[in-house]
Amino acid sequence: MARVLVTGGSGFIAAYVVLALLRAGHEVRATLRDMAREGEARARLAAGGASPGASLSFHRADLLDDDGWAAAMAGCDYALHVASPVPAGMVAADEDALIAVAREGTVRVLKAARAAGVRRVVVTSSFAAVGYGHAPRPTPYDERDWTDPDDADVDAYTRSKTLAERAAWDFIAGEGAGMELATVNPVVVLGPALGPDMSASLDLVRALLDGAVPATPRIYLGLVDVRDVADLHLSAMTVPEAAGERFLATAGEAVSLHEMAKVLRVGLGPAARRVPRFQLPDMMVRLAALALPVARMAVPRLGIRRSATNEKARRVLGWSPRSAQEAILATAESLIRLGLVKP
Repeated sequence: MARVLVTGGSGFIAAYVVLALLRAGHEVRATLRDMAREGEARARLAAGGASPGASLSFHRADLLDDDGWAAAMAGCDYALHVASPVPAGMVAADEDALIAVAREGTVRVLKAARAAGVRRVVVTSSFAAVGYGHAPRPTPYDERDWTDPDDADVDAYTRSKTLAERAAWDFIAGEGAGMELATVNPVVVLGPALGPDMSASLDLVRALLDGAVPATPRIYLGLVDVRDVADLHLSAMTVPEAAGERFLATAGEAVSLHEMAKVLRVGLGPAARRVPRFQLPDMMVRLAALALPVARMAVPRLGIRRSATNEKARRVLGWSPRSAQEAILATAESLIRLGLVKP
């Protein structure tokens, strides 16, 4: 079995990637920016059923600093760069800094991997690097599509993810010295929470369960289960045909918040009593946007359905993801089980 480095070991996706690697028998090294979070990271893995023993170690390495990367990467066969290269407190309004951190952090990992003789790096990119900066279209996006970072409507986060992935491919083409690269580009990632420290995507489901959203705006999201995202990382790491390729991670067609709410009500029964039943007309959202920042953020996305296809991941890697409905319910059930939803 291989020795694999996973960056950002305390993160939601990274935890499931580590779990999948351990189940497959690999030795895992996980990086943390703050070693004080090792206990939290191990608790998440234990909640996921792992008892790794000597098969797992944690190493301090910061995406903003060269220190620690050589030691963490030494002797590794593969590297999975899952960490989001955004420092604590970074605000999207500081666009230049956000982009610099995303791009430079990704290149720093690739340089360390090249120096250590790593065979292949898998970078966790995003659908944000695929489906934005274009006029809405009825056909799904695929791996040939790229977000236009110069489009005026593209926000700082989306631009940073796009430029970071571009930098990764440029590095491999110019300085990779034979090292292979693959990227995984997930849509919104749901799935079972492993603890109270949740990603923003899981918080969306909690907001629906708690009744924090009295009615849903007409917004559509692509969804995928985190367990399937982790499995896709492992295939992208080992399958020979994955080298040099991008893979969209999506369960299928984008679904509306209204559809998500219906899945929760049907699947959970009384536990979904606070879930909204009605969809707001677009005009009401626009009126609310005059006073409410959260409504203002929703306005540009009203009615726009950006769907992606998983055909390539199915064909090349044999990937078969859970449905969006399964991902939604698994998320909700875990939040209820962990006591993270109002009683």
